Amino acid sequence: MSKDKQQTLTPHYLQPFLDSLWLESGLSKNTVAAYQRDLLGFSAWLSQFDTDLVAATRNDILRYQSERMREGRKVRSEARLLSTLRRFYRYLSREEIRESDPTAQIESPRLGRPLPSSLTEDEVESLLAQPDVNVALGLRDRAMLEVLYATGLRVSELVGLSFEQLNMRQGLIRCVGKGNKERLVPLGEVALDWLQDYLLESRPALLKGAISDDLFPTQRGKAMTRQAFWYLIKRYAKQASIEKKLSPHTLRHAFATHLLNHGADLRVVQLLLGHSDLSTTQIYTHVAKERLKSLHTQHHPRG
Repeated sequence: MSKDKQQTLTPHYLQPFLDSLWLESGLSKNTVAAYQRDLLGFSAWLSQFDTDLVAATRNDILRYQSERMREGRKVRSEARLLSTLRRFYRYLSREEIRESDPTAQIESPRLGRPLPSSLTEDEVESLLAQPDVNVALGLRDRAMLEVLYATGLRVSELVGLSFEQLNMRQGLIRCVGKGNKERLVPLGEVALDWLQDYLLESRPALLKGAISDDLFPTQRGKAMTRQAFWYLIKRYAKQASIEKKLSPHTLRHAFATHLLNHGADLRVVQLLLGHSDLSTTQIYTHVAKERLKSLHTQHHPRG
């Protein structure tokens, strides 16, 4: 969609709503951007019927969802869309822009709880060994992968790390996660060793005398994007002959799963991951149980 077309579809009350998500709810920029995309998409669809977001009815929403499902949209996407619309129309009601909430009588689609894709410990070791640590970029990538696996950070948290968030002496990272919530995450000796090598050898070579507060800059001295790092993970996974379907959170999932496999307390994992609700972390117990069942079947004489 062109910028001019997008602007014509953006009602004047949409930006205040997005601002409220940022200021009042403390949602991340990526989450707010997802809300904006959902609302602009619905607004564009409504425009073909000469109506807009304020005038939208329950039937409009149901027709829009039905059309999206026919196009192959996943149930999870439709659940997120409905969540966006619920929040938006509650905002309109609160601001007295419209009286009724068209989402009030719409049931949320039922979601299964898919197990997150993870890697075995051997697969993680193989992945981490792929970067060529004899060159500056390879040493940087190895340090990033080690930190990611050692801490369970989100990729967006990793690429956004600054020098002031790192405490090498105490072996801690002060992470700012979703909702601007801070948490302290230990690094572990292996990740600290790779970080120290990177800071002494690779980072100065990448910056070439430039000054940057970004912990992991690119060759141009800028912060790396999530998309760029995701590309690196896919490339190194291919080199390691890992054929599993990966996601940007694969090492985060591996971090949580391997901790639980080795006896970590679920609430500790919750704190390390920065989950506000324990139920979000509990999905990893299913992964750990599947691992235990697999080991029992493989090694027990009556498995």
